[in-house]
Amino acid sequence: MGSFRFLLSRRWVLFGVVVVLLTYLAYVLGQWQFHRLDDRRDRNELVERNEGQAAVDVREIMSPDVPPTAEQEWAAVTAVGEYAVEDSVVVRYRTRDGAPGVDVVVPLVLDDGSSVLVDRGWMATDNSGALSGTDTDLLPAPPAGEVEITGWVRRDAEGSSTSVSAQQSTRAISSASIGTALDRDVLAGFVDLATESPEAADPLSPPPLPDLGEGPHFFYGLQWWFFGLLAVFGFFYLMYDERRGGPARREQLRAEKRDRLEAEEQRQAQVQARLRAERERSGT
Repeated sequence: MGSFRFLLSRRWVLFGVVVVLLTYLAYVLGQWQFHRLDDRRDRNELVERNEGQAAVDVREIMSPDVPPTAEQEWAAVTAVGEYAVEDSVVVRYRTRDGAPGVDVVVPLVLDDGSSVLVDRGWMATDNSGALSGTDTDLLPAPPAGEVEITGWVRRDAEGSSTSVSAQQSTRAISSASIGTALDRDVLAGFVDLATESPEAADPLSPPPLPDLGEGPHFFYGLQWWFFGLLAVFGFFYLMYDERRGGPARREQLRAEKRDRLEAEEQRQAQVQARLRAERERSGT
């Protein structure tokens, strides 16, 4: 058994620094996953609370100037008005179960002249990027006349994907972008449709409710911490192995084993030779 003086060599110092950094990184990434799990649980609790409350008039939560807060998202709301079918907007590249399709957003004009954007649901298409909101004859018609809807408050998307084309199509729903493109006063945010009365003759597939599962964050966090512990274990194991002699010691042991095997083979050969010699003498 040797001493631990080898730990002061440049190779082992650098190795130790790398292990410390990897362990710290694994710890931080594990903590990040557990923080995401906490955020997911808080979000699920908020969604469950909002979904469990009675629906209120949409204007109690949504307004033209103040967007819904994170605490208000998925609150149940009702609204009464008429759909402005000519201002339908298609949300491209929406797939369900691997099938291409689009969401159809239609402004619902309220009695005060303002409008709330309603995501009426999803429809399958051959090419989810080809259909546009101006193709009203290709889109399932909403109920005509006065309609009462219930739905869930949603917050606007952000970024370049919210831009609206001249053909009234977009990749993500933003009331600010859609309102500007349609030259229409709309409430900030939008509503995922749950029910409408009267019902449409050709209803769309309703927008899905949020997934209330906790996701893989817990196990991802454990995996990162396991990787950190594995790095520490590997360091101490290699340190122990080096103290015992390291690769040179292992090579010596392998050489000794080869020598023993060769000696045993020679001994067996000698025994076989004596047996053959004795059989030959007894035969003569």
